Amino acid sequence: MRSECPLLSVVEIAAGILLIPGLWTPIAGSIAAALGVWGTLSQPGDRWAYFFLGTIGAALALLGPGAWSLDARLFGWKRIEIRRRKS
Repeated sequence: MRSECPLLSVVEIAAGILLIPGLWTPIAGSIAAALGVWGTLSQPGDRWAYFFLGTIGAALALLGPGAWSLDARLFGWKRIEIRRRKS
């Protein structure tokens, strides 16, 4: 992604570096989603690339880290188990 401000490029790279190993996934995903929305609305060029970045970032922020991520190793992997109803 090309942006006018070098600080935004650093933030994009930092979010990507955090997302690769799965460290602080909700925070990094939210940052990626916000940058995708900002890029879609304000940057010239291919808006679909920014839209894709925002969509993937939001999905990662909402779904959370995977079983093999650093977040799962450090904080435990959260699972929701749905019990069957007793009739």
